[in-house]
Amino acid sequence: MRIDVFFTDRVGIAQEILATLAQRALDVSAVEVEPPHVYLEAPALDAQGLEQLRGELLGVAGVQSVGAVAMLPGARRRLYLDALLAAQEDPVLAVDAAGVVVVANAAAVSASGLAESALIGRALPGLTDRTDTPRAGSEVQLGGQSYLLESVALHEAGGAVAGAVLTLHAPHRLGERLSALRNHGAGGFETILGDSPAIRQLKQRAARMAPVDAPLLIRGETGTGKELIAHACHAGSRRRDQPFFALNCAALPESLAESELFGYAGGAFTGALRGGKPGLLELADGGTLFLDEVGEMSAYLQAKLLRFLNDGSFRRVGGERELKADLRIISATHRSLEDMVAAGTFRQDLLFRLDVLQLQVPPLRERTEDILPLAQVFLERACAQIGRPRPRIGAAAAAALLAHPWTGNVRQLQNVVFRAVTLSEAPVIEPADLEFVGSAPAPAADTSTTPAVEEIGSLDDAVAGFEKALLQRLYRDHPSTRKLAERLRTSHSAIAVRLRKYGIGAG
Repeated sequence: MRIDVFFTDRVGIAQEILATLAQRALDVSAVEVEPPHVYLEAPALDAQGLEQLRGELLGVAGVQSVGAVAMLPGARRRLYLDALLAAQEDPVLAVDAAGVVVVANAAAVSASGLAESALIGRALPGLTDRTDTPRAGSEVQLGGQSYLLESVALHEAGGAVAGAVLTLHAPHRLGERLSALRNHGAGGFETILGDSPAIRQLKQRAARMAPVDAPLLIRGETGTGKELIAHACHAGSRRRDQPFFALNCAALPESLAESELFGYAGGAFTGALRGGKPGLLELADGGTLFLDEVGEMSAYLQAKLLRFLNDGSFRRVGGERELKADLRIISATHRSLEDMVAAGTFRQDLLFRLDVLQLQVPPLRERTEDILPLAQVFLERACAQIGRPRPRIGAAAAAALLAHPWTGNVRQLQNVVFRAVTLSEAPVIEPADLEFVGSAPAPAADTSTTPAVEEIGSLDDAVAGFEKALLQRLYRDHPSTRKLAERLRTSHSAIAVRLRKYGIGAG
């Protein structure tokens, strides 16, 4: 039984309490003194014996109460500390002032490759020395693996160093945390907006490719949402719970892109961190790496990437050790890589390795059915962001949106809607509120066929009316589906469907 003796502190009271138990020949297996408490564990003491002992202990001057407890405080703390350390997936060690391991959690024991009894009491050169110096980000080796070391010195009451707590972070564990922060709420295929036949076909094809653990190349114009597709394919793969990282190959110079992708060893160049830095290949280990605009990658980086794709091995910049990483490469480009191969600016063997699976994201002009639904979604988001009442897209503005060529695709549409919501306070968005920056202006709506506001039954009817009037007017100067499709920068099939729908050019 374990008991708690509460007392008024005075010199010698703990010895008198223990003497009382000794007089009863009770074996005391544990004692913890935390004034004004003395906690005792006497295995042979039972409930009846406690009642007799309580009377004797209350006879000791200063003892206020005696009661049973479930666990001694020190034992409780040790139990919770052991559980806390066991729950840590990162290796954690506590060392004394000489750098000798005093405590190690299960992850540290496993990483060291030693039995716990062999690890405790051992000094680990390069890892457990200099316990008086707090360190963060230094690279160390344990059990043949690289870790980033975080060291916190422990001090006695007088200020002397008593040791340190060392936490080791594996690069892929850091990658998991960084990825979770960067990609929170990224979502899957539900984030790909649109219900046109082209988008439905893309989603179906992507959903079939997502679980296949092979390189995927996503082709499409700028602004079509290639990174959204990459996120969705990652979310639909067996790697969904592992990191996802993206690197824009067009946004960084070669030297910086190399260190971002492959990492660098300590002292590799001026300004490099002393302990080195893991690259995205290490951080994304087990997950997915998205290489955006892979066509902009230099010839040197193409060669390094090809070697990694061949055998999964690489070296950090300035490093000598061969490292391995298991991840899926998803790449994207808006350029014709085949033309680049013919021009000698992109490696054909790399193209073959990247283009195992392929997705083609259609431009917005080839899925005009999605333009107005997308505009409504972007309208709601913009209003929520700037905190204004939601306006209505007028029929003339809707017709202008449909007629615009959208060279910047979905991203351009989102920007146009955001500007309109930001700059206009009117309850209805009109064509004058739409600023089509970066491309030719949309064809003007034919106001001669514009119905009065009171004649408009619904937005769909109004849009259909403007679309029909626009096609009728343009068909006079472009009397074929091919010419009209070229004029409106959309597909031949999309124009053919609309001409049949409105009976234009028939008979």
